[in-house]
Amino acid sequence: MMKDTPYWIALAHLPKWGNSRINSLIIKFHHENRISVEDFFHLSEADWRVQYLLDDKQISDLKKAKSELPNIAFLAESLLSQGYEILPITSPEYSKTLKGNLKATHSPSVLYVKGNKNILNEQSIAIVGSRDASEISLRFTDNIAKLASKEFKVVVSGFAKGVDKQALDSAIKYKGQSIIVLPQGIMTFGTGFKNYYKQIIDGDVLVLSTFYPKAPWKAELAMARNPIIYGLANEIYVAESSDKGGTWSGVVDGIRKGRKIFVRNPEPTEKNANALLIAKGSVAVDFDGRELNKRSNTEKPYPIETSNEVLIVREPEQSESIESKICTVLNTKPHTAKELISKLKLDWTTQKMNAFLKKQDFLELVPNKKTNLYKLKAISTEIKAPSVNPTEVKQSRLFHQ
Repeated sequence: MMKDTPYWIALAHLPKWGNSRINSLIIKFHHENRISVEDFFHLSEADWRVQYLLDDKQISDLKKAKSELPNIAFLAESLLSQGYEILPITSPEYSKTLKGNLKATHSPSVLYVKGNKNILNEQSIAIVGSRDASEISLRFTDNIAKLASKEFKVVVSGFAKGVDKQALDSAIKYKGQSIIVLPQGIMTFGTGFKNYYKQIIDGDVLVLSTFYPKAPWKAELAMARNPIIYGLANEIYVAESSDKGGTWSGVVDGIRKGRKIFVRNPEPTEKNANALLIAKGSVAVDFDGRELNKRSNTEKPYPIETSNEVLIVREPEQSESIESKICTVLNTKPHTAKELISKLKLDWTTQKMNAFLKKQDFLELVPNKKTNLYKLKAISTEIKAPSVNPTEVKQSRLFHQ
């Protein structure tokens, strides 16, 4: 593995390639052609072009990455000598939970870790919420972490202040196990390793990053880390959420993907978005994480099912909120305000609908010369009808080992 490490680092961080493209390439060389990542880098440009159908820009990116391999080799040597490990997506030690939740499109090509790797394949929960969480939310977090630790479930934490930090501290307090998912490169977490040295040595904490090993903390990395937290968890509990930000977008995205997400049932006097998330399809739970059956007929769940890992969207019901109906319609493709009025059978003017849509944090405009198109922020491409093609069959080999 040490011999291959520089090549995996070079491949995983090809600029602007994205996980989907990189993973498709891995499937091609690793599973179909059965060659190593090192052998792939030593193929000719003609092989890259003919066998892997890479274009000029992609070949140029690979050549540049290849030219940087000597420097990356020094980084890899330092990484490994300090006790860090790299788990490519082809490794049997790579998290099966992460693969199952994020699929080929979003699973990171490599994981950088330090600590007890066996934690990756234990039952796990994520407890997420606001950085400025209320006292009741922090007490809920502490209690859920306590219950999880008693049941030998790993607590996944993003190491932000508020709910994240409470989840980690509580898991440690109750002698449980935790995964710290970093919003930075793993080699820049020096102080954290000192603070959690005992827990790491004891096998109770695993530190994990998907970013370049020496990448400093950045706000965009913190946002990019959130899907990894959700992906590593078998269960997701929300202590507190506002109507925007990382927790909100993560839960809305999870609901659309058919995940069951548990949200603390808020007190009537609380000012947060927990109730709205419950109305959108999350499951309300009490202080001990037990499901509540408090939905009235006018509070129907966000209408999404999954079948064979492909989203199936039901038509919105009249009892749903306008926001939920809009989410349902936009799950298929972007729409104009006029189209939404028509589909939702609303007695609204186009001007009123445009004004309403522009206030919604979960929507964004799609550049269009003729008129405004709206789409869900968490969706970058259209959701297409189910189909079976050779690429999907190939991807299943990598993601169901």
